[in-house]
Amino acid sequence: MEDALDKPHELANGVSYASNGNTKALNSAEEELWITIRQEASDIVSEESFLSKHLNIYILCHGSLEHALGFLLANKLASSTLNSDDLYSIFLDALRSSRKLIESIYADLKAIKEKDPACTSYCHCILNFKGFQACQSYRVSHYLWGRGRKTLACVLQSRISEVFDVDIHPAAKIGKGVLFDHATGVVIGETAVVGDNVSILHGVTLGGTGKQGGDRHPKIQDGVLIGAGASIIGNVIVGEGAKIGAGAVVLMDIPSKTTAVGCPARLVGSRNNPSKLKDIPSETMDHVSYVLEWSDYVI
Repeated sequence: MEDALDKPHELANGVSYASNGNTKALNSAEEELWITIRQEASDIVSEESFLSKHLNIYILCHGSLEHALGFLLANKLASSTLNSDDLYSIFLDALRSSRKLIESIYADLKAIKEKDPACTSYCHCILNFKGFQACQSYRVSHYLWGRGRKTLACVLQSRISEVFDVDIHPAAKIGKGVLFDHATGVVIGETAVVGDNVSILHGVTLGGTGKQGGDRHPKIQDGVLIGAGASIIGNVIVGEGAKIGAGAVVLMDIPSKTTAVGCPARLVGSRNNPSKLKDIPSETMDHVSYVLEWSDYVI
């Protein structure tokens, strides 16, 4: 039987929302984060009364982050043929059914707040960072794809691309704690795999090669930083903690904790003894402090 708290209620403008309830219990850290988000929203309202209705509709009238995010994304992705209430039900069902989805949302939020100096609050990220919004929308489409609802997942993919200019195939696998910084022009193909704690800038392509099916897209391991405009093509591995420079074109495997730059990409250092990174690049977000020792080979 449906919990009364989960039933949609009507706002003054006719939009529906669910005020509370979640079948997947939050841990204490997640509950604390939601309390923080609500407090941030309240503080914004006290400072800027013009945003009172905006913050109330998207944050303050909801009983959990899952409800708030589902409502926000449904309204962002709605169209003349995709009803916002129906989308909200789809998003909420996914968010309430998958503990993995919930964990990924909270991990992404924390990662963005910690890594991006432009992110002044969690509330700001939820409402205004299209990289975060696109990633969470993808996560729902991936959830649907895994449950055999592939046509719906692909329709969502198309709509996400139209709204956010981020095109991620619903079959692609993306870990948690991921930052899509700015995100405009990001393309991630069907068999791509992105690990945990990865930071990806705008204009990045994780693309396939050839017209044949099969495993044809990149595998990005944990802790990788991919600079703006980089293209990684084919079933190649970018090793854990590696850094891909802005505009690089990567066509072969990149060893862990190394830096690849240029077009076509080359390792900083040498083929046999590349310079090794000491810090995790996806966390430092340092795009320029590498030793500019060029070798004459192509990766």
